[in-house]
Amino acid sequence: MKKEKDDKLGKIVSLCKRRGFIFPGSDIYGGLSGFYDYGPFGTDLKFNIKQEWWKNIVQARDDVVGISAAIIMNPKVWEASGHLSGGFTDILVECKKCHQRFKADDFEGICDNCGNKEFTEPRRFNTMFKTFVGPAEDSASVSYLRPETAAGIFVNFKNILDSTRIKIPFGIAQIGKAFRNEVNPKDYIFRTREFEQMELEYFVKPGEDKKYFDEWVDLRFKWYKDLGLKNIRKREQSKEERAHYSSATVDIEYEFPFGWKEIEGIANRTDFDLKTHYEHSGQDLSYTDDSGEKFIPYVIEPSAGPERLMLAFLCDAYEEERNRVVLKLHPKLAPIKVAVFPLLANKPKLIEKAKIIYNNLKKYFITAWDDRGNIGKRYYSQDEIGTPWTITCDFQTLEDDTVTVRDRDTTKQERIKIEELKNYFFQKLNE
Repeated sequence: MKKEKDDKLGKIVSLCKRRGFIFPGSDIYGGLSGFYDYGPFGTDLKFNIKQEWWKNIVQARDDVVGISAAIIMNPKVWEASGHLSGGFTDILVECKKCHQRFKADDFEGICDNCGNKEFTEPRRFNTMFKTFVGPAEDSASVSYLRPETAAGIFVNFKNILDSTRIKIPFGIAQIGKAFRNEVNPKDYIFRTREFEQMELEYFVKPGEDKKYFDEWVDLRFKWYKDLGLKNIRKREQSKEERAHYSSATVDIEYEFPFGWKEIEGIANRTDFDLKTHYEHSGQDLSYTDDSGEKFIPYVIEPSAGPERLMLAFLCDAYEEERNRVVLKLHPKLAPIKVAVFPLLANKPKLIEKAKIIYNNLKKYFITAWDDRGNIGKRYYSQDEIGTPWTITCDFQTLEDDTVTVRDRDTTKQERIKIEELKNYFFQKLNE
């Protein structure tokens, strides 16, 4: 079973490079551990995941607003949050023979690189990336690439209150880059050193936090189900696992080929963050409700990463059926929605008609054109990148303005009038 799972991940990694989803970072120079580049289809897939998250979290709600905070922040932010005082460290050990480093949490007593069993004593390692702001590289100009996006939300809490009319309970959402100097990046794009986060900080009145925490756990789990993700579960963290500021944390986990792993965490962060920044900045980060009661809000935080979700959706969608490989991605996530083919590439009238259809549809959907090879190979090529529907313009099209629409998952075909195609696909996407 383990070999089958390893083989599946290997096949997905191969497909992702071959078909332009994911490339090793700096590939022509041998790569750089923990960094990846996203090709045309990978960029679209990741964009679609982020777009669906934003629609669900921000666009569809009246009580959530979005921000985009700077990646580099005043170092005092990280002093206040505890990231610089030991709150953001890993314990690492180093192989004495090949000098490969391991997180103590992942360490199994033997180096998986050289087989050696002798290691250094465990030591702490701060995972923040250090940089310098300005022309001088001295202690006064030290700063850091942010290790999480949440801090940018907390330090803008007062700005949001002052510039909007939003009232508690309300949320602030952000999608953005984060950086962690991981000791041992592994499991493909699951654990990397540069990644994105999709985070919501939902501010509530103390005493009402459990109610909203439970609501957000259910809402977030439903979102994955609605996008067709199978093999997921909810797991409540034990008190020993939880961050020190959390009164409750539930992980949504997916069963990857390398085991059950977290794809999203929903945490009740209590009033830790706002209270801490209140104390360190001297700025009043309390909230006064309509009755005149003043308090430091509690915050519920659903936090996910599009790269991890992308890997989960790819693993879940990958299937091998007889003579084809197919990615059965939810149509809303698929990089290409529709592909248009002329039945034969050497018939000008078919090409002309198919091009008219293609140029019209691409105004509304991400649409591909393909006239290479035979029609069967074109179908399988689109199956492999997850395109849910393909349109073939054939000789009957020239007679009655109908085309053949093929469904990726069932391979069934039906004739549709050209004038109905736009509404047909809109309806399919909204089912």
